[in-house]
Amino acid sequence: MAGLGDLPASSAPVIGRDLPVFPSVPLSADAAPFTPQGADAWQRGAWPQTEAERLFSRCAAKVRGLRADSSNLREELNLLFDQLISEPFNRSLEPNYNIQPEDVCILLVNATRLVPMNQEHLVVKLCKLVHHLLHQLRVIMDKQTLDILLKYLTAALEACSTWTHLGVLQALATVIYGNGQQCHQHLDNLLGEGGVLLLYGAPSQPDMDLRHAALACMANVCVRISGQPPLDDGHKSVCFSVFLQTLQAPRPDDSDELFYCIVLQAALKGLHCCLLGGKWKFGGDEVVGSVLAALKRLMFQGTPGVSVTWPAVLYPAPLSHYESPSARKPDDEAPKPTQAVKDGGGKATANKKRSSRGKAKKPSVEEGRRDDEDDGETAALALHKTGSEGKASVVSLYPSWKRNTSDSEFSDSEGSAQGKLRLQHARVRQGALHCLLAVVKWVEKRTLYGYWSSFIPEAPVGNGAAPPLTLLTIILKDPSPKVRTCALQALSAMLDGSRQFLAVAEDTASPRTSYTPFSFTLATAVRELHRSLSLALMAETSPQTLTQVIKCLAHLVSNAPYHRLRPGLLSSLWKQIRPYVRHRDTNVRVSALTLYGALVTTQAPLPEVQLLLRQPEGSTASGSFTPQDSRALSWRQPGDAPSPRAPRTPKEAEGGGPPWLLTLCAALVTQPRDEHSDSEGVGGSALEPSPVRLEALQVLSHLVRGYISLSQACLCEIGQLCARCLAESDPSIQLHGAKLLEELGTGIIQQYQAENAVPEGPSRVPLNQVVRFWTEVLSGPLNGALQNQQHPTLQTSACDTLASILPQAFAQLPDKMQLMCITVLLGLTYSDSDLVKMAAVRALGVYVLFPCLREDLMFVADTANAILAALDDRSSNIRAKAAWSLGNLTDTLLVNMDCVEVDFQKEMSDMLLLKMLQAATRSAADKDKVKSNAVRALGNLLHFLREAQLSRAAFRQPLEDAVRALVKTVQSVATMKVRWNACYALGKAFKNPDLPLESACWSGDALAALCKVVGSCKNFKVRIKSAAALAVPNHRRCYGDAERFGHVWRSLDAALRSSEETDDFLEYRYSASLRHTLSRALLHLLRLGLPSDLPAISASLAGVEGAGLREHLLKYLRAEGAAGEEKDAAAAGDSFDPQQRVQSLQQTVQRLKAMEVDTEESTKEALICFLEDLLKDSEEP
Repeated sequence: MAGLGDLPASSAPVIGRDLPVFPSVPLSADAAPFTPQGADAWQRGAWPQTEAERLFSRCAAKVRGLRADSSNLREELNLLFDQLISEPFNRSLEPNYNIQPEDVCILLVNATRLVPMNQEHLVVKLCKLVHHLLHQLRVIMDKQTLDILLKYLTAALEACSTWTHLGVLQALATVIYGNGQQCHQHLDNLLGEGGVLLLYGAPSQPDMDLRHAALACMANVCVRISGQPPLDDGHKSVCFSVFLQTLQAPRPDDSDELFYCIVLQAALKGLHCCLLGGKWKFGGDEVVGSVLAALKRLMFQGTPGVSVTWPAVLYPAPLSHYESPSARKPDDEAPKPTQAVKDGGGKATANKKRSSRGKAKKPSVEEGRRDDEDDGETAALALHKTGSEGKASVVSLYPSWKRNTSDSEFSDSEGSAQGKLRLQHARVRQGALHCLLAVVKWVEKRTLYGYWSSFIPEAPVGNGAAPPLTLLTIILKDPSPKVRTCALQALSAMLDGSRQFLAVAEDTASPRTSYTPFSFTLATAVRELHRSLSLALMAETSPQTLTQVIKCLAHLVSNAPYHRLRPGLLSSLWKQIRPYVRHRDTNVRVSALTLYGALVTTQAPLPEVQLLLRQPEGSTASGSFTPQDSRALSWRQPGDAPSPRAPRTPKEAEGGGPPWLLTLCAALVTQPRDEHSDSEGVGGSALEPSPVRLEALQVLSHLVRGYISLSQACLCEIGQLCARCLAESDPSIQLHGAKLLEELGTGIIQQYQAENAVPEGPSRVPLNQVVRFWTEVLSGPLNGALQNQQHPTLQTSACDTLASILPQAFAQLPDKMQLMCITVLLGLTYSDSDLVKMAAVRALGVYVLFPCLREDLMFVADTANAILAALDDRSSNIRAKAAWSLGNLTDTLLVNMDCVEVDFQKEMSDMLLLKMLQAATRSAADKDKVKSNAVRALGNLLHFLREAQLSRAAFRQPLEDAVRALVKTVQSVATMKVRWNACYALGKAFKNPDLPLESACWSGDALAALCKVVGSCKNFKVRIKSAAALAVPNHRRCYGDAERFGHVWRSLDAALRSSEETDDFLEYRYSASLRHTLSRALLHLLRLGLPSDLPAISASLAGVEGAGLREHLLKYLRAEGAAGEEKDAAAAGDSFDPQQRVQSLQQTVQRLKAMEVDTEESTKEALICFLEDLLKDSEEP
């Protein structure tokens, strides 16, 4: 047996699998005891290979072998801990360390059992080891190890001396990182009343190191790692309060400013972790204002020239919180370098210093901007001056790093200290801006709008006034590119989604002298944002920060209401951004294209943008270059190669050709990039990077969507571009090519829609050109995209492209192409991908409305069967699209019922109609997004069915179920759109003369549901549709007996009297239309009333109530007060002509006079008298 150990590795016996070769270990008394590692240790490769792994394995084995009662335990542990701490174990440098997390946990658990609390030096060294191993090896601990380490460290804080607490807290911060919720049972001791972390983290704690360590622990408690549960709100609120108190407290007089900055950074990190937990949960506006005030102060931490008294709380107000100058500069606001001199008049004194010193400033490593940028920015500021006498409107916050400073003023040690302090100040400002970004994201935007004036200036800087300290000050003046980037990100977050708030901005009207409207103030803020960001665009040289500047401008353009502002803002920006499309950095080029996409998307079509698109490139370029143009364009000089975007004909030079932006984007997608580009790839034949090409296609989609009249000249060229994209191998390029086709088709459809009323001529694409375009597209690679099962998203976009074909053009396509489109879509409804199935079902819902297809009975039947199968799908999104398509299909049935010469109702299969009715009834009980179209389909089907079908026994129960489903939906608490559609569907059903309203058991419930909704629903649109439905039946018998008729009359009368009562101001815009519909319904009932109905009618005409009803009816007869009434009247089959309404009422009076009444004649006479007085008043001017 001893000879087996001498065999070579290749001759070792192998049973079932390859086994590792055991290293030979000589027998010795000093050898570590054997410990089995488990059956899977060989498979996971746990055998040490590197020196660090061997060291860890050896030390771990020795720790496992030590006993607590060993005589030399202290010396052994000291040696082992020192060896482990001295080894870097850096996974960043050596990511393939084969040290398992469970082995680290076992080592630390064993070490805690060996180190007693009375050995304080060993305790501190163990804490260093815990921090070192967990941090360097990025170990995720199991629950048992976490509990053991937490118990040990919390016990050490209680039992050991104060001098050890710094090391213990450092280890505690590492252990607790991301495990806040799992440490819940220990947090009560740490964060409860009298807890160690609260004691050491309080602003009153004199030891800055302990304070920093405690704050770091609390910050790590609040950190949430993906997959871990969040910290409970109670402990998070405690930490939040400590962080906020730290940020609000002034710097202690005896503390070092560098250490104070480190403490602030820990508090800002903790505050940021608290704010990332979701919606704001830390209090009302007072707390929000306190946080914003603290963050605004720290945004300018260490900034030279800032000498203001900061408010403790910011309050939401329409006016700005201008900081008041302080008598002396606080010690904690900024360092006191000798070059930070403040001019009392708010103007920089750099020129005076430059002349007096006579020394040139040397470039510093920490400068974010170059000397040429300083000159360009100062010149730009001078161009924007508002005063006279040649004085530039330069803000008082002129940074010290841009002043003339001689390095000889400091010694080497002083200069190093100043550099470290500037670095820490910049990190504080960066942390404050990160927290501001979190506040902007998680505080409700409506709440945050009140604080805009504290971060965005409301008036242009100038006239010698002290400028406000805002985010724009940081963007223009901060020396750190990272800080400027953070400020731009915060500003972008504030602008994102602010369209509704900025929508009231307007400065087109003449300015008022008595007061400044809020709309004008907002417009001024928008203009100041444009001005300042344009200055930042000219001055910025850092590519990363420049990208954020352009993105911020894109957010501004996407949300500002330029149709309410004086023109010119977009023109200057349009010209200024042109050179950056040719910038050396890929991200800058992408962001520039994103900005162009925002420009052609905002309020499209915008007249100012239309003019800019018509201008050829180079016509206004002479005044559009920035100081950095020579550098930005150095790799793409126009003289190197003929520019594809230059106008080539006189017509194009006059702006009659395609938009230059369209040509530019097409060139970026298809033409090779310049060989001097710094992008990936070698040689001049490579195309632009994928992000640039994708963004160019996105801009083309926006351009085609908003400005189709300018893009239609290049219809065939865009089709060829899309075909080229679809033929490429990159799925992203294929997808964007298909989306561009869809946008182009949608734009053409909008041109041909009746409501747009685009006449024949140059403003609309000729039909033959559209047919030729789609013929080429359908003959190209689009078929391959439709059949590409490896990329369902591409298939989805291809289906949407088929749905965007102009119906008139589809009718003129070759028969084989029409058949191909239909066959492919019908087949894709059975796809395994939900996205593809959803898009195919939607496309069929579009096709079924085509005039050339809706009369094809076989196509309608095939589409109906595909839709019915999709209605039973497990995905609610697919069912929603299927319900929408079913609604369109039933719309087609009603159109065919009126237009087709052949009796379409007889040709349609009764069994298919029954299946559709039952499926729509089931869908009416589905989710709201399915239900809204299912009830629409039910109304159409109930209107379509004829007596031959309704009389069959198979339809009797489904018919009742369908009506009751509508009644239930009307009375439900579903969304208002669903209830609106249900009321409309009942009105559609009542129009069917074959529907047995007078005898059906469900008719009473249907009328009762509508009567209840017409007077009680908060949504006026639902009430309008319910009143319109009650006025649909053309025969008195449909309303039932006199009691039911009287109930309908009283419901309409009560609804008319309460038509102005609502708690929602937005509903008032529908109140006039509601009164019009209710008045028409009441007069309709008067026209149908029988003698038995007169008592109920006359009862509502007496007294004050009768006077109110008379006033509303008089307005209806005169057609007063209803905006857009013509459209509503036409949709309801009513006449808008007041004369015709009066004539109809006169006929009603004549009918009442001829009516024989069995009851009291006075009731009849009172009603006739009321109506005659109403007619007399309606004829008066």
